[in-house]
Amino acid sequence: MNVCVYCASSNHIAPAYVAAAETLGRCLAQGGHTLVYGGGMVGLMGAVARQVHAHGGRVYGVIPRALHSREGIAYTLADELDVTETMQERKRLMFTRADGFVVLPGGIGTLEEFMEVLTLRALGYHDKPIAVLSTDGFYSRLLDFFDFLGAEGFLRDDLLSLFSTVATPEEALAVLAGGQA
Repeated sequence: MNVCVYCASSNHIAPAYVAAAETLGRCLAQGGHTLVYGGGMVGLMGAVARQVHAHGGRVYGVIPRALHSREGIAYTLADELDVTETMQERKRLMFTRADGFVVLPGGIGTLEEFMEVLTLRALGYHDKPIAVLSTDGFYSRLLDFFDFLGAEGFLRDDLLSLFSTVATPEEALAVLAGGQA
C-alpha cells in the first residue's frame, strides 16, 4: 500500500509522539508499504521517514518549493521528492498517490489535512480508509468536539464511522488493510 501519513513538523513535542511515529515508520517498511508524506525531515515527519528508510522501506515526499528552499526542512534522501508550487498541489499529489491515510498527532496543518480527507470521504469522493492514531489520547478532545457537533445537529450520524481511532501504529495499519482496530 501507499500510506499517506499526516503529522507534526515540530521538533518540540513529547517523546511518546516521536516513538509512535518511529514505530509507524518501522511497521510501514516491514509491511512492504510506501510512505507518502509531506517531504519534511523535521518533527514526526522526519521520524517516520528515517525509520522507513532504516528498515528498508520506500519514501515518497511532496514539498512546496517555498519549504524546499529553506535549509534543513526537506528530506532530500526520499526515494522520490516532488517539489510543488503550492500547498494545494502538494495535498492533491499526496491524496492521489495514497491508498489510505494515517493521522498522527500534529498541529493545524495536520488537522486541516485530516479534515479535508474526512470531508471528501463524507461527500463520497473517495472510500480510502482513514486511521487516526490517538497516541496517549491526543485526539480525545477533538472526538469530544465531534460528539458535540453531532449533538447540535452539525454532523451526520455516520461521520464517526468514516474513520477509525486507534491507539497503536499496528492498529492503524490493520485498519488500512481492511481489518478492525
